This record gives sequence, C-alpha cells and structure tokens, in this order.
Amino acid sequence: MVIHCTATPAGREVSADDIRRWHTSPVSQGGRGWKQVGYTDLFHLDGSVERLVKNNEDMSVDPWEVTNGAAGYNSVSRHIVYAGGVDANDVNKAVDTRTPAQKEAMKRYVLDFHRCFPGVRIVGHNQLAAKACPSFDVPEWLESIGIKQ
Repeated sequence: MVIHCTATPAGREVSADDIRRWHTSPVSQGGRGWKQVGYTDLFHLDGSVERLVKNNEDMSVDPWEVTNGAAGYNSVSRHIVYAGGVDANDVNKAVDTRTPAQKEAMKRYVLDFHRCFPGVRIVGHNQLAAKACPSFDVPEWLESIGIKQ
C-alpha cells in the first residue's frame, strides 16, 4: 500500500472529478493523459472515504484495479490519497495537513487493511520516489498506530 497526498493547500477539498481530470485529461488540456486515476481511495477533509477505482478486496491487484500512483509499483500496490499536503500560504511547502477526521479515517482504513493482509508493506510515496508526498513520515505514523514493519 502506498500513501499519497493530493499536494493541495490545507483546507481545500478535492473531488473525485478533480482527480480524474488531473490524471486522465490529455496533456494538452493540463492533465497527465493516464488511462486510470492514480488512487483507489480518497480521504476527504471530513474523514469520509470515497472509492475512485472499484476493487474486489483480495490480495491481488487485478488489471482493472491498477492505479497510477508510483511508477514501477502500480501492478502490485493499492494507492490511497488524502486531500491536502501543502501549506495553505506556501504551496511549495510540504506539510502534514490531515484533519483529525482524515487521520482517524486513515488509521481505521490502514489498520483494517493490515489486519486483512498482515504481510502487506505500507509506505509513503516519498519512500519510492524523490517526492515530498505524502508530507508526513509514514513509518513513524505506522508505529504510532501499532503497525511495525
């Protein structure tokens, strides 16, 4: 599992349509031109979780479940994302902007996923690529919620 942020300012909500447009619109229209969005699930500011790509919840990443979250890891990973990740006053500054509701929802989600698949490796996008995303230390956070890897 790879944890991401949308790299949007603190307090700015993001919709599934926003993410679809950013990822799947043609490059000529400001998108990335991907066939699929980069994430399976989106954590909204209020803690609600929205499914972006259908998933059969088994241990395999089926071809129709592949999302484009991290090059080289997409066919073996589930990618999740929270709305936020940069300072509201400085969009070049990566900051953990998760609301208390997002933190709680992500904790429940990750703990449940780990319970179902105890051998899963959970990482931040920054552990796979030279990025600030998800704007917090995932290994430290995992340990704080009781997951040791």
